[in-house]
Amino acid sequence: MRNVISDLHPVVSFLYFTFILAFSMYFTHPVTLAISLLGALAYLICLKGRKALSFCNKFMLPVIIIVSVMNPLFNHQGMTILTYLWDGNPLTLESIAYGIASGCMLITVICWFACFNMVITSDKIIYLFGRIIPATSLILSMTLRFVPRFKTQMLIIADAQKCVGRDISRGSVLKRAKHGLQIISIMVTWALENAIETADSMKSRGYGLSGRTAFSNFRFDKRDRLILCLISLCAGIIVVGAFLGGMKFRYYPAIESVPVNPLSLFLYLVYVTLCAAPVILNIREGRRWKALHSAI
Repeated sequence: MRNVISDLHPVVSFLYFTFILAFSMYFTHPVTLAISLLGALAYLICLKGRKALSFCNKFMLPVIIIVSVMNPLFNHQGMTILTYLWDGNPLTLESIAYGIASGCMLITVICWFACFNMVITSDKIIYLFGRIIPATSLILSMTLRFVPRFKTQMLIIADAQKCVGRDISRGSVLKRAKHGLQIISIMVTWALENAIETADSMKSRGYGLSGRTAFSNFRFDKRDRLILCLISLCAGIIVVGAFLGGMKFRYYPAIESVPVNPLSLFLYLVYVTLCAAPVILNIREGRRWKALHSAI
């Protein structure tokens, strides 16, 4: 499936993730947490497919369980006491609810950042911040690019070492540790050589010289303006609605929420639209592509 958000102008894509990450970290209402989490999972599945499901099974549930259990052990605030722990501290309903909410928030932010990393590539980061903070944007883009390259190179070296009998998955613990250290040593050497080559390449291309220009293939078209207006409108409605108390929720000292009213329902609908926008755009683009393909 085609990723529409990646095809948009970098300003639009970056602004969308800025809004969605800020809202995911600020709003603690269970409804907004569920909406943002489902939207992040749906978009991550669209981008990664089955790998996203494996990530959810191996990482998401354990994190939510650990955070949900750890918070009541160290946080004993709340008025609704369920029982008392072995050390005499109370176990409250509010601390359990806040722990579950914190775990969901953490997973939601991680999922959105995973989507951000796949959409906002290194060239887009340089385009966005190259003139404002050129050194920082360059370091950030090179770091994001280096991590997948390091992982790929490590797999290549591990396979090559396996062919000469240095398999890290077989043998005694001492031998596997020795083979693993050899692979790490090779990787460090490769990283240093790659850094020298990158520095020489940048110097030969005139990096840091005054008056140097940069090529950009990004164009702000009509579709970008339309989607930017829709994103800004949804974000503005959510901010104003939150300021009016439409999504207010409190865990301590007692769980208290704003009653369901037309304003809160409208804000939930707008928030669903904002979180599900990437998936909706992808589905719409996929149907449009199929219609054009069948018309040929």
